[in-house]
Amino acid sequence: MSHKNLTLGEFIIKNQDSFKYSSGELSKLFNSIRLAAKVVNHEVNKAGLVDIIGAAGDTNIQGEDQQKLDVYANEVFINALTKRNIICGLGSEEEDDFITINSQDENHQNKYIILTDPLDGSSNIDVNVSVGTIFSVFRRVTPVGTPVTIEDFLQKGSEQVAAGYIIYGTSTMFVYTTGHGVNGFTLNPALGVFYLSHPDMQFPENGNIYSVNEGNYIHFPQGVKNYIKYCQEEQDDRPYTSRYIGSLVSDFHRNMIKGGIYIYPETSKNPKGKLRLLYECSPMAFIAEQAKGMASDGFTRILDIKPTELHQRVPFICGSKKMVKKAEDFMKNDQ
Repeated sequence: MSHKNLTLGEFIIKNQDSFKYSSGELSKLFNSIRLAAKVVNHEVNKAGLVDIIGAAGDTNIQGEDQQKLDVYANEVFINALTKRNIICGLGSEEEDDFITINSQDENHQNKYIILTDPLDGSSNIDVNVSVGTIFSVFRRVTPVGTPVTIEDFLQKGSEQVAAGYIIYGTSTMFVYTTGHGVNGFTLNPALGVFYLSHPDMQFPENGNIYSVNEGNYIHFPQGVKNYIKYCQEEQDDRPYTSRYIGSLVSDFHRNMIKGGIYIYPETSKNPKGKLRLLYECSPMAFIAEQAKGMASDGFTRILDIKPTELHQRVPFICGSKKMVKKAEDFMKNDQ
């Protein structure tokens, strides 16, 4: 069977031996994520035709204005993942606390918890720019059959058993890893089926794109400023091209295909960084490393950071390996 005819479901079954735990549970879990992604994709594609764009009038736990699609996507993913007796706990960027599932059922044997950013880059919806969903899967550490605790969620990224993202753009793609490389599936909207379109995705070892919000330049650490100046110098294969969408999934996806680096450092306004470790940085770092890329906070491997709180923020540098190492050099030299 040609890889172009291989569906997401068929691919999971075909590669189930590479998943070291229960492949049946993982398949059910991915089926739920796939279903939720198709529902959200449908709403994203008709935004502007219905009253789904703009601010919802509320703020999330981080104090950020929620968009209407943030709220909608959050509800869709929570319903898809909690109603099917697959997981035992869920954490969402849009929720104050984690959600415990089936805690009163003494017979439930669910072993997995999910952390998700239901709609990354949602402020871009109003201007028809690509947005995405990010998810991360962990195996619980507390006893099966008991209610989950915060301990199940505060695990290092290196303990993830799966991670992925869905990008809603000119085409909708489902990209994921279970620790054995990264594969991308494109949605055929006529059939509602994801087909393998990007097997074994990898970051080029080097690249010529840097993605950073240079509007915050004055607030960046000196090491980041120095690296940006390095990217802009006319020397060797530089200057690099500046490309910044403002949607992590979109910037990451482009850089993985073309080669580049994404930088969201600490600033004087956000001294701990702005991106969330559990909902954004850890899953994207896991995908990056599985695609032969690299992810760091400027000094430490992202997957080695032990979370201390559910909505913890960290600086984030991610992309082609040589570019991230060079950025780390600038950070360490300044320190």
